Amino acid sequence: MKPKPILSKKSITRRSALTSIAGLTAGVALASPSVFSSAEKKVPEKAKIFALIGDHYHNSEYIRTALTHDIVKNMGISTKMTDDYSSLNAETLEGYEMLIVHRDGRIFPNGFGKPGSVREGRKAIAFRGGMKDIPIISDPPLESATIEMSSWMQPHQGQAVRDFVQNGGSALFFHNVTDVGSSNNDFRDVLGAAYAGHPPIRSFKVKVKKSDHPIMEGITDFVVTDEQHFMEYDKDPEYVLMESVNEDGLRHSYKGTDMGTTAPAVWAYDYGKGRVCYLEPGHLLTAHWNPMYQKLKQNAVRWLLRQGQ
Repeated sequence: MKPKPILSKKSITRRSALTSIAGLTAGVALASPSVFSSAEKKVPEKAKIFALIGDHYHNSEYIRTALTHDIVKNMGISTKMTDDYSSLNAETLEGYEMLIVHRDGRIFPNGFGKPGSVREGRKAIAFRGGMKDIPIISDPPLESATIEMSSWMQPHQGQAVRDFVQNGGSALFFHNVTDVGSSNNDFRDVLGAAYAGHPPIRSFKVKVKKSDHPIMEGITDFVVTDEQHFMEYDKDPEYVLMESVNEDGLRHSYKGTDMGTTAPAVWAYDYGKGRVCYLEPGHLLTAHWNPMYQKLKQNAVRWLLRQGQ
């Protein structure tokens, strides 16, 4: 029998390399150029909604939880959420269809005072019951701190919101956003109101005032335990769809003015080429979980995005 030729190690290495190259070449040939070109061109789709949420008094995580549940998961609408108020500007809003603002107009550049102060104590009570009874000890001692409050919205930001809605965008405003209206005239003109305080958290009814609007489809009166916000409402009363009512007759006073027991709670109108809606409840997550309020929020989003309307 004729012996098989013995290949040198060098020959084996060369043959293996050629085989590998052939395999790679075949692999490349199987991948159509169109596959690569489409992969290169694929760009992540921008969210439909930009949401500015959360502040010192309103935890951004519970707001994020509520909006994610009601809008992102249950409606399938992509939403970019942030608590960075400086990001609200014309460049950021470009390409979005809708703006959500669920925060007030205040910032505390130097913090909230020394731990154990009245303000910090109130926060501690809210999240860690009994904290007010624990003395704050530090060695070396803490530096004294003063609480300084200022408004965050700059003129260009208010103008950006106004231009965005006038040019066809939509805006959904929640709860404490009326406080922003107190510090910026452009923003106030879009929102249609300015903050006029609120009584302590208590139960109140959100009552139907006008039912012939798409936002009000399937909506009936409902009750929440929350902050009942009052405001100086600037627009046509015909735009008010629901009002908040303290049925126990407890009144609210703001800067010496009796605001009564009732305030606008939901309003909606066209603004330029765009649309605006305000929804009052939202201090507590439990208010956001109210089934009727969830339906109301979703109706508002559909109307603002002109889905079938």
